[in-house]
Amino acid sequence: MVNTQHKFKIRRSAPGMGLGLFAVAPIRKGEFVIEYTGELISNEEADKRRHTKYLFEVDDHTTIDGAARSNAARYMNHFCKPNVEAEIEAGQINFYALRNIEAGEELGYDYGKEYIDEFIKPHGCKCPKHARKQA
Repeated sequence: MVNTQHKFKIRRSAPGMGLGLFAVAPIRKGEFVIEYTGELISNEEADKRRHTKYLFEVDDHTTIDGAARSNAARYMNHFCKPNVEAEIEAGQINFYALRNIEAGEELGYDYGKEYIDEFIKPHGCKCPKHARKQA
């Protein structure tokens, strides 16, 4: 994998979304974007952790706890219409561009139904797709 960490900037996202990860340079469709990194823990340990927002399940036995601020991928917000997607490859969670992404554009992926139901639905989705509807 090519290290592309220099291609991102962390800054405020849309209202209600906190910080976000933004492309500094254009990213082509299909291009590797970033790896989700962190402590490898068992799924049983993941169930015991209190901060569940940064847990990313790799398989039936392993989860990555990506809470560390050194994990730049943790700053990608949920998008109902994502521009990147996660692929689990050899125990790693790698993100790839679903379409061409312009410099300055925020990166986002679909967090999945379980996360949405637990953390997003109770407050309403603030992703760009829903923000346009509210404006």
